[in-house]
Amino acid sequence: MRIVLLGAGKVGKTIVKHATLEGHEIIVVDDNTDVVEEIVDEFDCMGLVGNGLLNEIQIKAGVNKADVVIAATRSDETNMLACFFAKKLGAKSTIARIRNFEFSKQINMLKGSLGINMTINPELESAREIARIMNFPNAIKIESFGQGNVDLVEFFVPENSPLVGQTLYELNKRNQLNVLVCAVQRGENVFIPKGQFKIQAKDRIHITCERSESRRFTEKLGTLQSRIRSVLIIGGSGIAVYLAEELLFNNFDVKIIEADHKRCLELAEQLPKAKIVCGDGTDQKILSEEGIDSSDAIVCLTGNDEENIIISLYANTRKVKKIVTKINKISYGELMESVEMASIVYPKEITANQIVSYIRATTNTRGSQIKKLYKIMNDLIEVLEFEASENSKLLNTPLKDLKLKENILIAGIIRNNEYILPMGSTTIKDKDRVIIVTNSKTLNDMDDCLA
Repeated sequence: MRIVLLGAGKVGKTIVKHATLEGHEIIVVDDNTDVVEEIVDEFDCMGLVGNGLLNEIQIKAGVNKADVVIAATRSDETNMLACFFAKKLGAKSTIARIRNFEFSKQINMLKGSLGINMTINPELESAREIARIMNFPNAIKIESFGQGNVDLVEFFVPENSPLVGQTLYELNKRNQLNVLVCAVQRGENVFIPKGQFKIQAKDRIHITCERSESRRFTEKLGTLQSRIRSVLIIGGSGIAVYLAEELLFNNFDVKIIEADHKRCLELAEQLPKAKIVCGDGTDQKILSEEGIDSSDAIVCLTGNDEENIIISLYANTRKVKKIVTKINKISYGELMESVEMASIVYPKEITANQIVSYIRATTNTRGSQIKKLYKIMNDLIEVLEFEASENSKLLNTPLKDLKLKENILIAGIIRNNEYILPMGSTTIKDKDRVIIVTNSKTLNDMDDCLA
């Protein structure tokens, strides 16, 4: 597939990384020579220095022959216009990054008027991920599949958990549960486990199940926490605005600490129901004065990874029940592993997941369509949701009789909006939503699972 990327910032670089790993032909356009040279040197891609909004630059980049044009510059207006021009030149599909809070309210109209096939908003998607965690603080991460009918939930196994030592075969029967453990991280090792796999203390496990069942699992795991009511947000970024709006709508108490006075005034106008504090969120005295010890959760959203990590580690010493940390560099996530119940959010990875999912669905026009892609465990494991097509070779055959490739697990089936826990006798039907967990990076179609 031929991809043209306009804008090579943090998000753009992440998109290039994923696209080149999947073997796509990609050309990067940016007006910064150093940035283009750096990306071309690091990845197997082509580069072009220039303004991606200009017709002559788009023609040089081959936009007229592109399967997908992705506009990810720092300017929303530039991204929208660049997509509009790209479509006029003949690009098959366009994707625009749009972050502006006001634009996001009229996104459907903008897409229709400008011929944009897909929009991405890293700040909004990050806020939604954090909001899900706030509503279910027992989880480290939570993601919904099958139009909200099934959850993929990450948990930490404490040392005193009654589940330690149990095999996955025993898990549901002994505890009267209806869950499937689909991935486990144990230290530096990652597993897509089978039935004889034993749960150990300090494992990070992912389960698929109905939402009500994940709460029952938490009780058995021994990590049940009370509901979060007060949230302290450090940093007044775009994510903070989207998150605060969502939390306030759901009757959380929200306080934001932001260092920039002008930004504080803007926040106060945008979020009249939130308490806005102008101050340095890395200052322990200010954190203490603003009630870190009485807050149920703290969300670190400054623009600096190191600051977010330092604040989070301090919050852990103050026994804050739930800690959420925004990080750009995946390697920094290891620094947070000592905080057992901390949740980490990577905005640029969320964006890349959405784009890779779209590209794979576009590549596969005849088979079972990818509806969602979610990467877990530092991108080592993919969780994909397919809509089964009538031509799929997996249909109407009991799962126990299917010859699947190694390290591929069918983790859930949604039929008529109902979750089906996969068993040996379970069969897949046409139009089912099928959740597949794999360490492969090449699944474009459900039939690719077959050996």
